[in-house]
Amino acid sequence: MDNMDKSPATLESVWESFAEEYFLNSFEKGKQIFFGENFDEIEKNVKGIKKGYKDEYDILLINGKSVGIMEVKFKAHENDVPEIIKKAETFRVNFSEYENHRIYLGLATMSFYPELEQKCINEGIAIVKQVGDTVVINDEHLKAY
Repeated sequence: MDNMDKSPATLESVWESFAEEYFLNSFEKGKQIFFGENFDEIEKNVKGIKKGYKDEYDILLINGKSVGIMEVKFKAHENDVPEIIKKAETFRVNFSEYENHRIYLGLATMSFYPELEQKCINEGIAIVKQVGDTVVINDEHLKAY
């Protein structure tokens, strides 16, 4: 009976984990070309621990000149966008070895709505979403941070 009695926070974390695995597996099975670049490495759940800049990066795509920071949400909201933008700053502080790399930001979520997509476009954040059984990436509006 205990397995059936889940609190909302626990269910939310289960759905977030599902979304992270779904998108990570999609990226790993692909060509590893995102944001118009080929990425050599994919890392998941990387933690930055510098005081005042602690942060977690759901998926990192890394090559010799760029880093893609992919925030993953099961169901994202417009309020998530400022936190995604902040990740470019915290990442540079936490991982100074990448200070000269271009940083690209992306939001991967199982559920987008028009206002959220438009806010991502306005901020230069890649949109990564599930469409049927495939992953679609819209990065035409992407900007480097």
